[in-house]
Amino acid sequence: MADQDGQTTRAMPASAPGTNRAASATAPLPQFEVRLQAPDIARWQAGNIGIPGFASFGAAAPGPHVVVLALTHGNEIAGAIVLDRLLAAGIRPLLGRLTLGFVNLAAFARFDPDQPTASRFIDEDMNRVWDAALLDGAQQSVELARAREIRSVVESADVLLDLHSMLWPSDPLILSGPTERGRALARAIGGPELVVADAGHASGRRIIDHARFTDPAAAPVGILVEAGQHWEPETVQAMVESVAGLLRHAAMMGEHPALPAPAVPPRRPLVAEVTLTVTANTAGFAFVRPWRGGEVVAQRNTLIAMDGVNEIRTPHDDCLLVMPSLRAGRGHTAVRLARFRLGG
Repeated sequence: MADQDGQTTRAMPASAPGTNRAASATAPLPQFEVRLQAPDIARWQAGNIGIPGFASFGAAAPGPHVVVLALTHGNEIAGAIVLDRLLAAGIRPLLGRLTLGFVNLAAFARFDPDQPTASRFIDEDMNRVWDAALLDGAQQSVELARAREIRSVVESADVLLDLHSMLWPSDPLILSGPTERGRALARAIGGPELVVADAGHASGRRIIDHARFTDPAAAPVGILVEAGQHWEPETVQAMVESVAGLLRHAAMMGEHPALPAPAVPPRRPLVAEVTLTVTANTAGFAFVRPWRGGEVVAQRNTLIAMDGVNEIRTPHDDCLLVMPSLRAGRGHTAVRLARFRLGG
C-alpha cells in the first residue's frame, strides 16, 4: 500500500475498487527535483548517550529537557541538515538539557536523490508506531526496533520538536496535537505562522501522540513542524527558525551564530482546528484537482475529492485544506479539513 511519499507500507484489507474523477493513488508519482544535498552525519552516528545518532548536552543550571528530532522519515533530509549544522556549531543549552536526534538512520542510509521518495522508511512508517501496546508487543520491524531503542529519550522529554517536511506543495505549518499546551507552545515559538490542532492519523500514533504528550494530567508537550516541501532550501530555513524560536522560548539559548535572529515584530500565528480527518477507504481515492495545502475553500459542501464512488465535500465554510496527499494510499490520511479559531 502506498503512503504519501509513494512507498509501500503495511498491507491493508482489500476493498472494492471505485471509479475516479482524477488521478488516483495508483498513478505514478511525478518527478521531484532534489535541491538539497544530504549531509554526511557519520561523525554524529555514535552519539554520546549510548543511542546511535543521539547527542545530549546538559547545562549546570536546571531547566527542561528539550528534544529536537530529525529523520523520523529517512528521505526528509532538511531536518538532518539542520541538526548537522547545530552539532557542527557546538550548540549548548544555557539551562536544562538539549538532545538532538537523527531518528531513522537505516532509512536515511538508503537515501538516493535519483529516487528520493523510496527511503521514507524500511518496513513501516516510523511515525505511526508510538502506541504503548505496539511498543511493548511482540511485533518486529526495523522501525519498531528503532522506536524501542530511542523510547527512553522520548519518554524523558519535557518538550519535543519533531522536524518534518512535505512531498506535495503546501504552506509550512505546525501540528500541535490535540492539547491546549501543544497549541500554546506552537504559537509561542513564532513560526511557521500556521498552527493546526489535530488528533493524528487512523493508521497509527505519531511521536507527538505518545501518551507522555497527550495525557491531560501531564505537563510534557510535543509538536511537529511541517516546514515545506522535502528538498527545498526554504524548508531548511523554516526549520532553523522553528528550532531557534523553541530554544529562545525555553530560555535555553540567546544569540548564537547558528540561529537566525527573531522576527521583528514577533509573528502571531493563526490557529486552526481539524474538524475532519479524511482517510482514503479505497485505492481509487482522487482529488478533483491538485489542491495545495493551505488553500481555503470558501463554501460549505464543495466537492474536493472522490473516494471510489463516495463524494468528499467540505463540512463548513472557510474550510482549510491541511496537507492534501495527492496520491493517498488506502487506509492513509488523504487530507485534514480545519476551521480557523477566532482569537487563536
